[in-house]
Amino acid sequence: MGELLAIFALFLFSANIIITKMAATRLNLNFGFLISVGVNVLFGAFLFLIYVLFFEGGNLDWNTKGFFLFMSAGLFSTYLGRWFFFDTIDKLGPTRASAFQVSNPLFTTIIAWLFMGEKLHWMDLSAVILILFGLVLVSFVAKNHVKEIAATGGQLEIKSVKGFSFKWLLQSGILLAFLSSLAYAVGNVVRGAAIQSWNQPIFGGILGALLGLLLHVVTNKNSRGFWTQLRISDRGGVLLYTISGVITISAQILVIASMRYIPISIANLITLSTPVIVAPLSYFLFKNQEVLTYRTIVGIMLVMGGICFIVL
Repeated sequence: MGELLAIFALFLFSANIIITKMAATRLNLNFGFLISVGVNVLFGAFLFLIYVLFFEGGNLDWNTKGFFLFMSAGLFSTYLGRWFFFDTIDKLGPTRASAFQVSNPLFTTIIAWLFMGEKLHWMDLSAVILILFGLVLVSFVAKNHVKEIAATGGQLEIKSVKGFSFKWLLQSGILLAFLSSLAYAVGNVVRGAAIQSWNQPIFGGILGALLGLLLHVVTNKNSRGFWTQLRISDRGGVLLYTISGVITISAQILVIASMRYIPISIANLITLSTPVIVAPLSYFLFKNQEVLTYRTIVGIMLVMGGICFIVL
């Protein structure tokens, strides 16, 4: 059950990466992020209403610990993680942004082991290693392919390691990618702890999205003239970010629910295997801007094999 929920979330997260890539070319990323997070709350509230009316009769069984854990997850995942990740997609493109998340499962496994005492069976651990190796192959950039094409049209070019500096690290998007990965890892572990205390994945997802929205409204300069800017914005871009909001809250709820049945590390690893879907889709949709190679294909096959190993 948990594996299937995580796999479904994987497809949704992968679709969101492609949609964000398309949306970033039509509408300001920060403004789009505000739309996406706002839709998170609205669509999550709609799902919760359906849940209350037709499934659980509104019985929340209030849990203070779970409440604050879900809110904390919103800080790390909905706000910090996604903000960094959106910027990463804009700078590195969807495949590279997704592939840099290879560090996320490592962060998650270590944090879950240190703070949750979570240990994996040797079969699961073998699958984790197989998937991580596959993700490394997918994210590998050969020396003759050090050119990185950004989502905004390809302005970013890394010519050599001689020009390496902290400023370059910031401008290239690599630091943002790892910060996003770490923030998501912390958020996932906190969510795993929350769902163990309070089995309310939909309401928990709403709490995280609501805190993320409030933080973004306070820190985003686009929030002041939101309605004015919304009226004059590209309709296609607004629609894409709206779809992104629906997809991301749905995926987050599925991930939270999956952590009730399977280890946090496994749920996170499955949902972060987005290059398996993003790489081939990006190849056909964006005319191989992300440089799909035989090494990438082998990496995708390894990731798929590892996921099948976990499920079976």
